[in-house]
Amino acid sequence: MSHKPHDLAVEFPNDVDLLHSLKGKGHFSALADRYAEVNHTIMRIEAELDAASDERLEELKKERLSLLDRIGEVLREARHVAN
Repeated sequence: MSHKPHDLAVEFPNDVDLLHSLKGKGHFSALADRYAEVNHTIMRIEAELDAASDERLEELKKERLSLLDRIGEVLREARHVAN
């Protein structure tokens, strides 16, 4: 258990301003909100504040990684459009 923060600003430190500007956009906002929710759940399980099976924790981690990939794609597209 890493207990490492996985907030989007930590995961994408060079894109903090872009993250903030995209946060109000529908699709990105839904992705970011779901990412925050899954990340929070994982952190609570790892801190042993909530119980979950190992399988459930792994499912959540896979979902977080998938969301992170999708968010990264949106950020790359937004950077491309801005240039």
